[in-house]
Amino acid sequence: MNMMKTVLLMTGLTLLLVLAGSALGGKSGMMTAFIFACIMNIGTYWFSDKIVLAMYGAKEVSYAEAPEIHSIVRELSMRAGLPMPKVYIIDNATPNAFATGRNPEHAAVAVTRGIVSLLTREELSGVLGHELAHIKHRDILIGTIAATVAGAISMLANMAQWSMYFGGRRDDREGGHPVVAIIMMILAPIAAMLIQMAISRSKEYLADEGGAKIAGNPLSLAKALGKLHKGVQMMPMNANPATAHMFIVSPLSGGGFLTLFSTHPPIEERIKRLESMVIY
Repeated sequence: MNMMKTVLLMTGLTLLLVLAGSALGGKSGMMTAFIFACIMNIGTYWFSDKIVLAMYGAKEVSYAEAPEIHSIVRELSMRAGLPMPKVYIIDNATPNAFATGRNPEHAAVAVTRGIVSLLTREELSGVLGHELAHIKHRDILIGTIAATVAGAISMLANMAQWSMYFGGRRDDREGGHPVVAIIMMILAPIAAMLIQMAISRSKEYLADEGGAKIAGNPLSLAKALGKLHKGVQMMPMNANPATAHMFIVSPLSGGGFLTLFSTHPPIEERIKRLESMVIY
């Protein structure tokens, strides 16, 4: 059921991109957007891990360079029945982590230096278990494609806005209607964001549950989430909003009304669900 929901959401994102292209550029715009979506989906399948890791300056580390992280990841991978992923460290003081890669055989986990210095071994095991659960569920590829398509929709809307500023308001047989184009410029990025949020939020709950089972202690992950949330609030990360959903907690600072548009479920609810898994 969850996989069907994800397929429908991803289809919705692709159709939204095509509709945006049609509204802004007529038949030619629709075809261009469709081809663009296909190229992006193929490109992100093969290169998503390299793109995201390079974006944050992540450096692959060996066992000799990071023995504790390697030993935790290896132990948890064996428990989860997964191949050993590559291990990366991001030279950033904000505590956070994410996983990337197109499948379990080509996966990587990345942690910031901030998270390594903040968490205990048990708490770090909970976090890495969460990331391995994402790998096992094949969430990371879906999330990266969602981010890419959503970003393309926003970019298309921005291009249309600039085009209209500089005399692109034509209503011919090949171009889109200007009124429809204006509506699409406003609504398409919002719809893309909502679809991206729906994909991300549902996956986080499942990864929390799966990660707690892999690590063997739901309370360790619950404590880690509380620490990470406070750490990010004190020291927000200079992260690309399109990739925010990939981190275990949102790297962006925000509260109040902005939490309604967060790619992550509320920390309080995630902690509550993890605590409910404990059998006394």
